[in-house]
Amino acid sequence: MGKSSKDKRDNYYRLAKEQGWRARSAFKLLQLDEHFNLFEDVTRVVDLCAAPGSWSQVLSRVLVKGERIGRGGWEDRRYRELLRVRGQSSGNEAIDEREPAVAPAARPRKDVRIVALDLQPMAPLDGIICLKADITHPSTIPLLLKALDPDTDSADTSNATAHSDLTSTTHKVDLILSDGAPDVTGLHDLDIYLQSQLLFAALSLAVRVLKPGGKFVAKIFRGGDVDLLMGQMRVFFKDVTVAKPRSSRGSSLEAFVVCTGFALPKGWNEGEMLGVGSPIKAERRERTKPSRRTREDGVVEVELGSESDSDEEQGTRWIAPFLACGDLSAFDADASHTLPEGYVSLEPVQPPTAPPYKQALEERRKMGGAYGKTKLGSGI
Repeated sequence: MGKSSKDKRDNYYRLAKEQGWRARSAFKLLQLDEHFNLFEDVTRVVDLCAAPGSWSQVLSRVLVKGERIGRGGWEDRRYRELLRVRGQSSGNEAIDEREPAVAPAARPRKDVRIVALDLQPMAPLDGIICLKADITHPSTIPLLLKALDPDTDSADTSNATAHSDLTSTTHKVDLILSDGAPDVTGLHDLDIYLQSQLLFAALSLAVRVLKPGGKFVAKIFRGGDVDLLMGQMRVFFKDVTVAKPRSSRGSSLEAFVVCTGFALPKGWNEGEMLGVGSPIKAERRERTKPSRRTREDGVVEVELGSESDSDEEQGTRWIAPFLACGDLSAFDADASHTLPEGYVSLEPVQPPTAPPYKQALEERRKMGGAYGKTKLGSGI
């Protein structure tokens, strides 16, 4: 993120620094909001794997401060374009685009509660409660519930979590976001597996704190078994869509699964997701052959039947529709353009946080490189 590499960054990186975003990933959430209207009637949000805080920064500006960005900014631009077209068709002078047709009045929402979780440190934000916790550990859920409702006794939240009876409590959120990803190794199969495990941890947390009809957005790596992943999401959500924002590099396997209409299935046993207890027993189906059909909403259902009586029933896979988010006239995230003459680089508003391995890197440099100083022994 140094100045020496600024000419190698794409336009979204420069826009993030100029507009004060902590990372370029803020544009991914804004473009997802333009298509899916994620922040409609949302006041309670949990941001998982939040560091360095670009998505939490979007939540702070949209929900806490009430700024018109994302879906609101798109609606304002669309309305100004309609007024401009009407002015030209009627023969009148077109409205100057620099003059907004709608006054950009801030509309902060009431009773907003936003919690950001991550293992890494994160600089504070207005209206954001930052927790340093591990989403894969069961003890994180009582801490999250306590942060959402500080007035509630912590013993009640832990007791409710222990008995898996969260349906009668008021600890419910409208939206859960997860932009976390493991350290990429370069081995695609291993990276996809590690990302799926991180997604499983986020989903297991979501089914405990998400209210009926809530939304869930998480990063995924597209692979060969992504349809099976979508089928697992369909157990808890009515609509599941795989979206690729324009600001996400096309050369990356990264995509985002957008799930809406949360509802726990009948007979749901929390122990099934935790790996303990008795799972739900599905009804025995007759032997069928694999079939495929496309529904009206664009979802492809693949029935995987057994070819022999000895094989187990494999069930149904749902191939979710794929959607490219973002205006087609926007920048290409894979392209690096030459800076114009006279371009002034702005200092970052939020400096990067020191990684936990910074001290180890400094010690390694003192030793003379990755493997330390080498000494030539005698006789070699």
